[in-house]
Amino acid sequence: MPPADKEKKKTSGKEALTSFQTPKGMRDILPDEWPLFDKVVGAAKSIGEFYNFSRIDTPIMEQADLFARGVGLGTDIVEKEMYVFSTKGGDRLALRPEYTAPVMRSYIQHGMSHLPQPRRLWYTGPVFRHENPQSMRYRQFTQFGLEVLGSADPVFDAEVIIGFYRLLDELKVKGVSIEVNSIGCKTCRPAYRKKLTEYYRKQDVCEDCRVRLETNPLRLLDCKNPKCQPLKEGAPSILDNLCQNCRQHFRQVLEYLDEARVPYVLNPRLVRGLDYYSRTVFETFVEGEDAALASGGRYDYLAEMIGGRPTPAVGGAAGIERIMEVLRNKGIVPAGKIKGKVYLIHVGEVSKKKSLSLVEEFRRAGIPLVNELSKESLSSQMELAAKNNAPLTLIFGQKESYEDSIIIRDMESGVQEVVPLSKVIEEVKKRLK
Repeated sequence: MPPADKEKKKTSGKEALTSFQTPKGMRDILPDEWPLFDKVVGAAKSIGEFYNFSRIDTPIMEQADLFARGVGLGTDIVEKEMYVFSTKGGDRLALRPEYTAPVMRSYIQHGMSHLPQPRRLWYTGPVFRHENPQSMRYRQFTQFGLEVLGSADPVFDAEVIIGFYRLLDELKVKGVSIEVNSIGCKTCRPAYRKKLTEYYRKQDVCEDCRVRLETNPLRLLDCKNPKCQPLKEGAPSILDNLCQNCRQHFRQVLEYLDEARVPYVLNPRLVRGLDYYSRTVFETFVEGEDAALASGGRYDYLAEMIGGRPTPAVGGAAGIERIMEVLRNKGIVPAGKIKGKVYLIHVGEVSKKKSLSLVEEFRRAGIPLVNELSKESLSSQMELAAKNNAPLTLIFGQKESYEDSIIIRDMESGVQEVVPLSKVIEEVKKRLK
């Protein structure tokens, strides 16, 4: 082998070994995945708008202290999962690990409390958490959320839960179960926290839980370590320790869910992993899947925690990629290719050029049109038209391009007709009806 060839082979092998990949825990959304992604996001948008939520978005970067103060220093998100960095100007920022604290920051910053209350807000976008990648868990993923800010009425707790249940119902997902609990308020939680601490001090807990005993005892019930799982069964129940106001609030939430015929189960061990939650918390599961598809709860103290005035609020978020995975597992997947109503075939260079303006006419008329201008063979284009399931095919040959006419072919009957180019839009509309 010549020396130059040896060097070339060596170089190509090196390039193969050093080719770039997506960062660990992050993924591309490939073209054949977009129909499913759009299906889920479209259903989420429809739910948000139907229930009179207005769309909001926040920057993907926020001041890191927003999450330290709002989400909590003792939480996994802040301690282990946030992507934190310093800018050239010395600002300490974090990639958004969740939406609720940024939405509340926006509510405070832009004076939304002076508008009619409550403010119903929905959002969708990427969030970032540095956790171990696994099935349905990524380091960059997409959330859809519903937030109601400015009201303590339990009807909004129910409305948020109903919204996520209806989203899965809209997507034809069966076997949905919702776990709900109340974790009390500032009045009743301290006494329960004391009972919980006394119970766990007598147990052999994992290393993380030994820290939680001192910093955030409620999160002992959120531990996923197999060593601590059996201990939850013997722990005191928060539902036995609620104050009268919290008990009444929770009872009303459940009554609203009953009225809406939304199935749920009480889970007195459900606490959620973020410091800002109070009273109602919930998680939504699908039969056969371990990970929650949607979760959330009430967070009446978050505004104060980040420097605002007391603002009762409730909300939740769903993982778009997790829902997509469930839809795949259950075979609820839309066609990978968007079908066109009309397929345009060109023959010859003149008709190829004229096809560009014809495509624009169909776009302005709102008629979906598919074409492959890079193809020159009539037979190959006809084959693609058949694969595309186009009911009508337009054949624009050299003869037609000079005569300002075009052939409309019915793909089911095989009948075709020559019509003036100036009337093609009108004729196609008639046939599509």
